[in-house]
Amino acid sequence: MDTQHNTALTRALAEVPGPLPTRGVIHITIPHTDRFTVVGNHLAQHPDLSCTAVGLAVRIQSLPQGTEVSIKALAARCREGEKRIAAALHELEAHGYLQRFLHRLPGKKVATRTVFCNQPAELLLPRSQMPAPVPAPVPVPAQPQAQPSAQPPAHAPESDPEPESEPEPEPEPEPEPESEPEQAPAPPVPPAPLPVPPPPPPPPFVPLVPPPTAPKPPRPPLPQPGALTPELDRAATALLSDLRRHAPQFTLSEDDIRQLAPAVATWLERDAHPDIIRRTLTDDLPQPLRHPVKLLKHRLTALLPPPLPGACDLAAPARPGIVVTPFQTCDDCDRAFRSPTPGHCRDCREIREHRGEDVRVAA
Repeated sequence: MDTQHNTALTRALAEVPGPLPTRGVIHITIPHTDRFTVVGNHLAQHPDLSCTAVGLAVRIQSLPQGTEVSIKALAARCREGEKRIAAALHELEAHGYLQRFLHRLPGKKVATRTVFCNQPAELLLPRSQMPAPVPAPVPVPAQPQAQPSAQPPAHAPESDPEPESEPEPEPEPEPEPESEPEQAPAPPVPPAPLPVPPPPPPPPFVPLVPPPTAPKPPRPPLPQPGALTPELDRAATALLSDLRRHAPQFTLSEDDIRQLAPAVATWLERDAHPDIIRRTLTDDLPQPLRHPVKLLKHRLTALLPPPLPGACDLAAPARPGIVVTPFQTCDDCDRAFRSPTPGHCRDCREIREHRGEDVRVAA
């Protein structure tokens, strides 16, 4: 039985169109012929609904009209308890898939009615933008063709004794009734001139995971130092060769070390300590590690630190529009006063002007 199962799985995988993805799920799609329900991706991949709510919505959508979908009825059909079913119904009701309202019955009784919509986003569109229903085909009655062929010979013997000009107008009215039944099915054809409905609105969300066949973006190049000096190249080569002492998975070849050395030299050029580089490259490794060189390229490129700022970059910028006048010391009284240039304070200037002496006026 195991060999048959593996053979059937291998044959099914060989029939999958396109190249198989290197990771993730592989779909083997077998078309349904009966007992199936169409479920939109807006529900199956809804980012805000829990898996319980999505599964419960699929269960309700697959039930026929008139089936009881109360909390107790669903709890009897499903393995989930009433509390989880009630929470899932509240989620579906919050996102528009489920609506419950009270319906008054004859008398004073009130019943709860449940309505499930498979595309709640379409209900928000105006009626003019909703997709038009496809008209049903109109059956065309079959017209017997044996009668018109039998009519001309009936008139043929009558045309012998009469002149040849008289039988000519008789076949002319006969094709007219033939053309009328042929034009009868024309009225059901006018679906063509109907206005083309506008395109449907975009889905409420876009899947974050691209399909396996989507083209992958090109990988960014490895960082390169400004100047690969012999000292930087020697230090980067030694650091890469020493990685196998700390993580045996990183036993690199000489070609790999020669290819990764410029990227490590860029880290060293930006004043990154060798211990920090080693810890960044070897910590939190995936298990199992299948491609160590690819992991080193990714971490050296994605986690590259910026260059250290200079002293001018760390200085606080001066606020524009504000000029601070420095303090000066008076030459006579040693009093402090604000002035752009050294000189005398206001009191000393007045005394010198009164004595007639020279005054050093601050600008």
